[in-house]
Amino acid sequence: MRKALIVFLVLVLLAAGGAWWAREQYVAPGPLAEPTAIVVPRGSSQAIAEVLVARGAIRDPRIFTLAARLTRAEGPLRAGEYLFPAQGSLQQVLEVLREARPVQRRLTLPEGLTAKQIIALIDAAPGLTGNTPALDEGTVLPETYSYQYGDTRAALVRRATTAMSATLERLWKERSPGLPLDTPREALVLASIVERETGMPEERPRVAAVFLNRLKRGMPLQSDPTVAYAAADGAPLDRPLTRADLDREHPFNTYRVRGLPPGPIASPGEKSLEAVLHPAESDDIYFVADGSGGHAFARTLEEHNRNVARWRQIERQRAAPR
Repeated sequence: MRKALIVFLVLVLLAAGGAWWAREQYVAPGPLAEPTAIVVPRGSSQAIAEVLVARGAIRDPRIFTLAARLTRAEGPLRAGEYLFPAQGSLQQVLEVLREARPVQRRLTLPEGLTAKQIIALIDAAPGLTGNTPALDEGTVLPETYSYQYGDTRAALVRRATTAMSATLERLWKERSPGLPLDTPREALVLASIVERETGMPEERPRVAAVFLNRLKRGMPLQSDPTVAYAAADGAPLDRPLTRADLDREHPFNTYRVRGLPPGPIASPGEKSLEAVLHPAESDDIYFVADGSGGHAFARTLEEHNRNVARWRQIERQRAAPR
């Protein structure tokens, strides 16, 4: 009887010790030195454990697999990209796999890019899958888009084109009266030119007013970015414009063709769309660079010629040897 009691007490102590050890393994700090995003594959807990060990989130795949099995009532382990905390315990790792929101990646599509440039950015975005669909010029709204690992490029493009359509439709309904624009597409075309003409947000309504005034008077827009777009066939032009470029017969050459070009030359941002549909009140019909990153505006050719002379003097001073 006494011997049986001793054996029983030993088993109880072993069981208690095993429970204590298991609890310590479950809540002890993990090996991650810093918060880390890890892509977790679909598959068994064993397959997930192998990835977590390789990325340093856990130490022992067998203990992880056992813990996942014993806590399976708390939910399945989900695939995706998740952020695991520094020194996250086994308990925390399992909570992340069951409850955390996947990592939100971000892709910024800057204002003023051509369709070719936008496609290159989407192609290079890490974590997206599939091919990038063909894009018509100006159909994507420049913005920062969030996505998750494994999302398709086609889905991101759909979101970006839907955003442009919705933004253009909203702004067109709110447009100022009396604009020489007949359709939302014409507003999009002119906004793409404004976007490429100035990088200063405060100038956009005034630049838009110049082009709108020219349209009202039947004057050619004479926009250098449209000529550059024609010269490079929709790609960025990596050289200065030449007299031959300005003289070239091309639908996008607004020195040779009056009115708007047949399509956008880039994707304009919302602010450029707003500038075209709510331009500044201005009689200006000319502008030229002023040497400070902005432009000098003029209502008459005489005033414009003086501004051009000042700009050429600035250019000569910059080119002079020092």
